[in-house]
Amino acid sequence: MNQLLIKNTHVNGALVDVLIKGNRFAALGADLAAPDGAETLDAAGMAMIPAFYNAHTHAAMSLLRGFADDLDLFVWLNEYIWPTEAKLTPEDVYDGSRLAILEMIKTGTVFFNDMYWGQAETIRAVEEMGVRAAIGLLYIESSPGVVLERNERDNAAIIAARSSYSERIMIIPAPHAIYTVSDLGLKRAWEEAQDFGGYLHIHAAETQREVDDCQQAHQATPIAYLDRLGVLGPRTILAHCCHLTDDDIAILRERDCVIAHNPCSNLKLVSGRFRFQAAAKAGIRIALGTDGCSSNNNLSMLEEMKFAALAAKDEAGDPTAGKAEDVFAAATAVSARAFGLEAGEIAPGQLADCLLLDSDNSLLVADHHLLANVVYSADSSCIDTVVCNGRVLMRHRVVPGEEDIIARGKAAARRVREYAKP
Repeated sequence: MNQLLIKNTHVNGALVDVLIKGNRFAALGADLAAPDGAETLDAAGMAMIPAFYNAHTHAAMSLLRGFADDLDLFVWLNEYIWPTEAKLTPEDVYDGSRLAILEMIKTGTVFFNDMYWGQAETIRAVEEMGVRAAIGLLYIESSPGVVLERNERDNAAIIAARSSYSERIMIIPAPHAIYTVSDLGLKRAWEEAQDFGGYLHIHAAETQREVDDCQQAHQATPIAYLDRLGVLGPRTILAHCCHLTDDDIAILRERDCVIAHNPCSNLKLVSGRFRFQAAAKAGIRIALGTDGCSSNNNLSMLEEMKFAALAAKDEAGDPTAGKAEDVFAAATAVSARAFGLEAGEIAPGQLADCLLLDSDNSLLVADHHLLANVVYSADSSCIDTVVCNGRVLMRHRVVPGEEDIIARGKAAARRVREYAKP
């Protein structure tokens, strides 16, 4: 069993040692003795916090960073993103996923909930790089009830290999949205979700156009329509939710759904304004995601927390909305537990996912309130060490193999530029 003793770190303001056995925290206390064979890591001058859990992204879209900016969502999708994605090869998805995971590790993220094509290659990258992921069985239809052949092929491949994946991989049915998947497809995805722990991941109520089209077609809001179909539950992950009525909020609370809030992408695409304070007061679980690199344009949960807090205050007209501790929880414990992970806090029995922050970094000084500094002022330079599942993935800001990952990512991005040419 792997054992790691992290010495002299601050956890919740106390100077302690932290012992990890296998993939879980085993003990916190002063002057812990190192078990025989344990690796010891000196964390003097550092503070330990939980790692981050990205509740909604499209990892391999790292190759499309800066590719098509400053556009309306549907123009962006229909004229730029989807035509280019149709030409991506498995190698592209692998290289793009590794590039994304490198960025995530560098910015403190150890888990991501992914919705994309060519999932087998993303899984390969996840397994190699040591993070966690929920990988979507993507549904986009060519006609009502008929999933694109490419999706069917990709989904079948990862289902067939499911038993070979490590415990760091989970599979989640992921119908893209109500405007790309019919009621037949949504019901099929829900039925399939019951074979995968009941989890389902979908974009929902993202734009005013989506709301208007749904009202015209179904005489209901997107949330009410999904509820009518019976696909809302405590393991339904709804990305964006920028357009929620009071009735929608009541439905989501009653069904105990999870909202994956993506403030940077929402602002960049002008998708709408998520009612953070209203949803939080209703008791809805709010997790945090980055969306993909082509609509954000990075995967930093640190940046996402700050934008979540600021957007919540602006939307509510209330400086007490989107408190630092609430958005920090959305990026850590709430997101982790939404996916059934016993993680998101530094405590015995919890999965050993954590970050060591350099307390001497100027962005963390003065140290009146660490979480406030993490949310409002920190950037990736503050993160010295990343641990996932009891394994050190980054130490002193170095990730093994990062030069090769970046070189291959650059080559893949050049291929993408060629795909986009007329």
